[in-house]
Amino acid sequence: MHDDHTSPARPVHPVRDERGITTAEYAVGTAAGAGLAGLLYKMLTGGFGDQLLQTLFDHVLGLLGIG
Repeated sequence: MHDDHTSPARPVHPVRDERGITTAEYAVGTAAGAGLAGLLYKMLTGGFGDQLLQTLFDHVLGLLGIG
């Protein structure tokens, strides 16, 4: 006979301690951000950055009808 007041059986999962995961995620995010910042600095301080800024400046002047 089935008792209607019982809940269906649920699988039991062990409780995991996840306190250290956020620290690891922050470390990975910080390292990735520092690497990206270094890459952007290298690109913008080299010849590519000068060319990019000149092209952007010329484009904005063209949009304004000045250049």
